[in-house]
Amino acid sequence: MSRAVQFDSYGGIDVLEVREVPRPVPEAGEVLVEVRAAGINISEAAIRSGAVREMFPATFPSGQGSDLAGVVTELGSGVSDFAVGDEVMGFSMRRSSHADYVTVPADQLTAKPSAVSWEVAGSLYVAGATAYGAVQAVRLAPGETVAIAGAAGGVGSIAVQLAQRAGATVLGIAGPSNDAWLADHGAIPVNYGDDLPARLRAASPSGRIDALLDFFGGGYVAMAVEDLEVPTDRVDTIADFAAVERFRVLSAGGADASTAAVVAELADLIAQGQLDVPIAGVFALDDVRDAFREVERRHTRGKLVLRP
Repeated sequence: MSRAVQFDSYGGIDVLEVREVPRPVPEAGEVLVEVRAAGINISEAAIRSGAVREMFPATFPSGQGSDLAGVVTELGSGVSDFAVGDEVMGFSMRRSSHADYVTVPADQLTAKPSAVSWEVAGSLYVAGATAYGAVQAVRLAPGETVAIAGAAGGVGSIAVQLAQRAGATVLGIAGPSNDAWLADHGAIPVNYGDDLPARLRAASPSGRIDALLDFFGGGYVAMAVEDLEVPTDRVDTIADFAAVERFRVLSAGGADASTAAVVAELADLIAQGQLDVPIAGVFALDDVRDAFREVERRHTRGKLVLRP
């Protein structure tokens, strides 16, 4: 037997339970991974609450979690790229990584570099792939200025660094407590609040905003299009689906970069010290409710991680 986080109905944090379940058995082309770390994401809270049930319906009892890192403990038939004992990282598309053990198609895994911690490896996929896809979507060029809403969150903190690597000036929209972190990572901090469009223009070397990435929601897309006059094909949101419909802006993210190759590329940057993934907190699997209370406050810098 092993443990897994499950829930039987849409609802608040109290519907989450850690249950005894049979240990999974890998099928052909799959790997059984003993999970050492699994990141949690605000999108998982939205799925659990039913807020996005039309796009991402749950089948009950539902598991939870996509990010994972761990050790290969069993191979299904036909798997030759990994061996028992290998340290791996990657993702599950079955909402199943918040568990002691998980079966994963081998092509959704990559080797974990020894220089990358379990916590970082186990929380990289969703935030990393989303940031990677969003930055690629707005086609940043050297010398341009991009504003990033939610710049200190799990996705935003990675996107800030990827946008800077693309040669853009990055304006990081966040609260004052994140100013030092953003400045240390090459961004210009711009606190949310009154007169934000004017303050963004003032902070931009060119006086204009060429692109905007929205990882928070709450009106940033409307601000970009109506106040900052950013072209709609250079505005990307993963948090404001009504604005996607209204303004016809982009909504590129994890689905556009959901490959083991992208995870491996990001992990290599981390191992080389060229990408920083801040870990805001580590929780035991049994404390999954406490972990989601923290992430749903939406003031976390970086990632929260479960350690079974």
